[in-house]
Amino acid sequence: MAQRGSAVRESPHDHRPPADLATIVVGAHGEVLGWSDDAQRLLGHSPAVVGHAVTELLAVDDSPAWDALATGEAWSGPVEVRHRDGHRLVGTLRACPSLGGQGKAHGWSVVAVTVSPHSSGNRTQGAGTAGGSDRAMLEPPFAQASVALATFDAKLRYLQVNSLHVDMLGTGEAQLHGRSYADVLPDGADGGWLRQLRQVAETASPARYDGYIGDRAWSVEMWPVKDSSGRMCGVGTAAFDNSEQHGAHQRLALLNQAGARIGTALDVGRTARELAQVVVPNLADFVTVDLFDSVLEGDEPTPYEAGEPVLLRRAAALSAVEGVPELAVELGAVDTYPPFSPPARCLAAARPLLSGLDDPDFVRWIEGDEIRSAGVHRDGIHSGMAVPLRARGMVLGVVVLWRSTRPGTFQQDDLLLVEELAGRAAVSMDNARRYTREHAAALTMQRSLLPQVLPQQAAVEAAFRYLPASSESGVGGDWFDVIPLSGTRVALVVGDVVGHGVHASAAMGRLRTAVRTLADVDLPPDELLTHIDDLVTHLGSDDDGVGLGGPGVGEFGATCLYAVYDPVSRRFTLASAGHPPPSVLYPDGTVVTIGVSPGPPLGVGGVPFEITELELPESSLIALHTDGLVDAHHRDLDLGFARLRDSLAAASPSLEATCDTLIGSMLPERPADDVALLVARTRALHADQVATWGLPVDPEVVADARAQASRQLAAWGLEEASFITELVVSELVTNAIRYGEAPIQLRLIRDRTLICEVSDGSSTAPHLRRARTFDEGGRGLLLVAQLTQGWGTRHTSTGKTIWAEQLLPNGPGWADL
Repeated sequence: MAQRGSAVRESPHDHRPPADLATIVVGAHGEVLGWSDDAQRLLGHSPAVVGHAVTELLAVDDSPAWDALATGEAWSGPVEVRHRDGHRLVGTLRACPSLGGQGKAHGWSVVAVTVSPHSSGNRTQGAGTAGGSDRAMLEPPFAQASVALATFDAKLRYLQVNSLHVDMLGTGEAQLHGRSYADVLPDGADGGWLRQLRQVAETASPARYDGYIGDRAWSVEMWPVKDSSGRMCGVGTAAFDNSEQHGAHQRLALLNQAGARIGTALDVGRTARELAQVVVPNLADFVTVDLFDSVLEGDEPTPYEAGEPVLLRRAAALSAVEGVPELAVELGAVDTYPPFSPPARCLAAARPLLSGLDDPDFVRWIEGDEIRSAGVHRDGIHSGMAVPLRARGMVLGVVVLWRSTRPGTFQQDDLLLVEELAGRAAVSMDNARRYTREHAAALTMQRSLLPQVLPQQAAVEAAFRYLPASSESGVGGDWFDVIPLSGTRVALVVGDVVGHGVHASAAMGRLRTAVRTLADVDLPPDELLTHIDDLVTHLGSDDDGVGLGGPGVGEFGATCLYAVYDPVSRRFTLASAGHPPPSVLYPDGTVVTIGVSPGPPLGVGGVPFEITELELPESSLIALHTDGLVDAHHRDLDLGFARLRDSLAAASPSLEATCDTLIGSMLPERPADDVALLVARTRALHADQVATWGLPVDPEVVADARAQASRQLAAWGLEEASFITELVVSELVTNAIRYGEAPIQLRLIRDRTLICEVSDGSSTAPHLRRARTFDEGGRGLLLVAQLTQGWGTRHTSTGKTIWAEQLLPNGPGWADL
């Protein structure tokens, strides 16, 4: 192409002609007047060109050299001339005018010196027509260079290449010279090299390109080529085969990526999928991860005996092209690998194994399965690798990689890389396996400490749900309870121990036991929480430094809501120790979150708990829960309670269905925290089931009390219970008159059992004791205890109540008496 820089116009005597030159005489009108032997040798034309226009020798008609010829001035600069066989030569042209006697130009003497010859028909790397020592010095280094060299003109057409550049493109040298790089862009090239070449040609600034040509990675340096005048005349490139370094960099990057992507959760199946996602498509076109069943269940893998078929369950599979190849074993299914198959041999040797179509055992295994055989032949699978998943001396399974569209087979470097990736994944899987086992143990412990079946009682109809956390921290310490109390009352309890795992479950069990124990004493909710708070404070400061929540005294905390419902008075009394309040759906459809006065969490101490009391109509629906129900995803609590009220408003008549509705509408599929939910529909004992008498403080009233009780039993059809009931009434009323204070009240309650209660204004509670032989008293309560199913004392705000419970005639257990 023509070199369009600024020409250097000079005197004919500015430079001494070089030794290897061609001399041409040109007339004033541009015709060739003289042709030297050197010109014939360098340009290939015979003297027959004399008389032809000199422009026929130039590569382009608008060469600056022709402009110089037309001006009649001395000129020197680069020029491209056309050889007789058609290829182009780059040379330096010096033009000096021939002067007449009067000093006027009448012809031209042209001297052409070839400095760096190039030819589109050159068959030796860089060999042109230039001769002499310059060519001998320039051509061998270019041809023998250890990197792929090439030069391009300003239009990015090939001028010169060496053999390595030809090999890099995978084409013949004759197909390159004079052609644009865009025309010979190899298959698989991303065009980045061409874009960089154009950038260098346009900006005259050097650039660098890193990319693939074929299956090799190349690093290409590009720079502008300028002539002696600084004019841009082409582009030079030097390409270095960077495949090994690039491969090492990729392997390092993949290992770094694996560290961030593999083992993100304590889940064996998820870790298997993460391993598959790392190796496809970075290393393989298709991968399967198969594990022993015991690993997925959290147990240690069963050692595999060589020579036996091995049963593995498909944990993960991934293909670079969806559905290619077809899965021979679906996810979650079990496959039996014969002992000669690559996966079985890999497990037997506990080391990685390369395989392919040149492996007879591989072919034998493939041909034994129609789906695998079709995949190999149809999809072009040609190379495989089986790598054991080893961790802490155990083999958990095997990962198998295949290549089909990737041209290269698996190499030793690939095997070492996958072995490292498999090792990391195996450690994560083993951690997940151990977590699965511990999580299952903690969950079993947690469930064993929770009620499995709710007790029968008359106060409420109840249902519950317990959802363990799906987070990696393990199950928490949420619990609930339904505790029958005296006088047909019932206690409803929900609580939450801070923390997760076995320690939280154990703490929950201890707290639940303590609550049940204190509930049997019939303490009011506020007093019961005060005792539990003291218990937690003492247990949290044990000398061993391990409180209810595990290591670290300060880490323990718990909340609790204790409520008592009385079906006779329909009074609902509750107190909270830092626990979320319950919500109530009234029979008229109104939903209210009870405004309790929450005390501090258990273990804080020093602050009293307050009672909240309200009356609930019959068939009111109470929803008690832990904070995980309304605080899912750390949403605003007010929003959570509002959503709970909306869900509760649509409650089903079935309590089981109501629990499902609340859980489904309030929680994600995998809740981040444990959730305990207890729903209860209130019942009421009507007037025909309760009889109450006020009694004066007079010993003579005892007989009248017995008579009134007998008449009431007759009205209820319970005459058979009269004897025991009269004896119980006599003893309890006598004790109240003798040792208690006014007012005295007798109450009979008919429900699943017959309950006799005597209340008085004294807080002094009687104690059961065995009377000595000559004692006149002390046998009353002993008789009551022997004749009834149970008895006890509960304190009230005005005194105490002594109660005794006996079976109904012809009711459950009556025949055994």
